[in-house]
Amino acid sequence: MGSEQKRAILAVVISGIILFGWQYFFAPQTKVTNKVTTQTKEDPSNKNNISDKKENEVAENIRVNKELDKNNSDISIFKISNSNNTYEFNNYLTITNAIYNNSNSDFKTIFKEAHNNSLLINKNGRFEKIYFNVTESDSNRFEIQSNDGSLTGFVILDEKGFFNVSLNSSTPFSYKFELVEKEEELEGGKTKQFEILSDDLDIFAVGDDDKGDKEVQWFGMDFNYHLFATVSEKKAMVYRVSEDGLFSIKDLKATNQLSYKQIFVKKEYDNLSTLGNNLHLSVDFGIWSILAVPILHGLQFFYTILPNYGIAIILLTIIMRMLTFPLQYKSFKSMKKMQDIQPELTKIREKYKSDPQKMQQETMALFKKAGANPLGGCLPLLLQMPIFFAFYRVLYSSVELVDAPFYFWIVDLSQKDPYYVLPVLMAGAMFFHQKLTPTTTMDPTQRKLMMFMPLIFAVFMKDFPAGLTLYIFVSTVFALLQQMFVFKRTS
Repeated sequence: MGSEQKRAILAVVISGIILFGWQYFFAPQTKVTNKVTTQTKEDPSNKNNISDKKENEVAENIRVNKELDKNNSDISIFKISNSNNTYEFNNYLTITNAIYNNSNSDFKTIFKEAHNNSLLINKNGRFEKIYFNVTESDSNRFEIQSNDGSLTGFVILDEKGFFNVSLNSSTPFSYKFELVEKEEELEGGKTKQFEILSDDLDIFAVGDDDKGDKEVQWFGMDFNYHLFATVSEKKAMVYRVSEDGLFSIKDLKATNQLSYKQIFVKKEYDNLSTLGNNLHLSVDFGIWSILAVPILHGLQFFYTILPNYGIAIILLTIIMRMLTFPLQYKSFKSMKKMQDIQPELTKIREKYKSDPQKMQQETMALFKKAGANPLGGCLPLLLQMPIFFAFYRVLYSSVELVDAPFYFWIVDLSQKDPYYVLPVLMAGAMFFHQKLTPTTTMDPTQRKLMMFMPLIFAVFMKDFPAGLTLYIFVSTVFALLQQMFVFKRTS
C-alpha cells in the first residue's frame, strides 16, 4: 500500500474519531435508540432472589412500603397551588402529581412512576414511609402530624413554586429519600436520568448501578426537558443507584429537624437561575457554559424580534459566521496557497524520496518562498471549534425549542426532521463545500474517500433535533458562500 493511500485511510479514521468522539465527549452520555424500554415487572414471590443479588435494603424497603399502602386505606390526596404551580400529595408526603403552567405535560406524564417518590424515616432500625394526618390551615399551608405524634410540621407552597416540607421531632431521627423510575429513551438520545448536584452535576441513567457519597445541594429526576428536584441544606449524603430503577439518598446523621423543598419545572435556563439553589446547572452545557449562555441569550433576543426560533437560529448562525470570518479568511487563504504549491511539493518528494532530511529542507524552503503555512488552514478552524460546540450544546439542551415550529413540515425544532429533508440538505451543502475546499493532496483515492464524510455525518445527525441540523445546514451554506468570496479575492 502506497504512502498516499495510507494517508487517505488515516484521514478517514481521524475524521471518524472527531465525529464520534464529539458525540461521546460533548453530548449527553446516553444510548441513542428509537424505542421506549420498560422495566420488567417482578413477581413478588421472587423478592428473595433479588435480595440475594443486591443489598437486602432495596427489596425490603419496597416490600415495606407496599404493605404500608395496603394497611392504610385512609389515604387522601391534597392539593396546593398558586398562579404558576399546582401539587397533589398524599398522607406520606409523596407528590402524586404536579402541574407547571408553562408546560404542556404534567408530572405523572413525564415521570410515569411519579407516585414512587418517597420520604422514609428510620424507625425501629428500619426506614419506612410515615403516615401523616394532614389538616388544611389555609389555601397554601397544611399542618401535618405523624400517626404516633413523634413528628409534627407543615407543608407550604411558596411564591417561587417550591413545595416546602418542615418536620420537627423531640427525639433525633435519620431519613432518606427514594425515587423509583422506569428506563425510557427518546429519539436523539434523551434519556430519563437521576441527577445529583454536588460541586458538579452527576448524572446517572435510570437503570445504572452506582453508589457513593456526595456533598449534596440538590438531587432529582430529569427527562424530556423537565426537572423534578429536591433541595435541602447542603450536607454529606450517601446515594445508591440500582439496576431496577431505584435511586436512594440518605443522611446518616440523626437530626431533630428536617426542612426540604421540591419543585417540578420545565428546564428554562433563565427561570431556573431565578429559582436559585443552582438549579440552572441542570441545563448541562458542560465545559462550554461560558460560550453557551451568551448564545442562548442571543437566540432569545432574536426570538423577541421575529417570534420563530428557526429564524432565530438562522440569524444567529449568520452573525456567528460573520464574526469568525477573519479566521476563516486566513484559513481559506492558507489552504489555497498549499493547493497551489502541491505540484512542486510532489516533485520534491519524488526527487528526494531517498533523502528525507533534504526533502524536509526543500519543503520548508518552498513553504517560505510561497508564504504558505501547512498549519495555517487548521489553526483558525480549531479556534472556532469551541463556538460551534457551544452552539451544539445550546441547541441540543435548550427547552426553548420544545414544541417550537419552524415552517412547513418542521413542527417541533426539538425533534428530528420526520422526513429527513434537513439532513439530506445538510449533506448536500457539506458535499459542495468539500468540493470547493482546497485539498493539500493530489491523491484521487483520498479525495474519493473523503467524499463519504457528508453521508456519514448525515446518518449521524438524522435523529438529532431539527434545530441542530438547521444550524449546521445554514452554517455550511454560509461557509460555502464565504469560501467562494475568498477564492475570487485570491485568484
